[in-house]
Amino acid sequence: MVTALVMVQAERQRIQETAEALASVPGVREVYSVTGEWDIVAVLRLARYEDLDNVVTGHLRKVDGIARTQTMLAFRTYSEDLLDQGFGVGLDEGRAEENS
Repeated sequence: MVTALVMVQAERQRIQETAEALASVPGVREVYSVTGEWDIVAVLRLARYEDLDNVVTGHLRKVDGIARTQTMLAFRTYSEDLLDQGFGVGLDEGRAEENS
């Protein structure tokens, strides 16, 4: 399984429509509206590396409203439990008080 993250700068007036169009592209599993330099992040999960060209250059280029993209390939996946631990640093104290 190949996972790719595609950051998208969209035309300001078309962010929602662009995100919805991206969500319907084959191979796109998740689409997020985000803050910062990029407007949208699309998570692709593909059976083969060769499918990346078909999705990114074949489908994404046809989506109206995209001004610019940058694609990154993921080479390692960390378990959700490990990610929760990393993002939850310093929050255990508050949880202990809630459970008291």
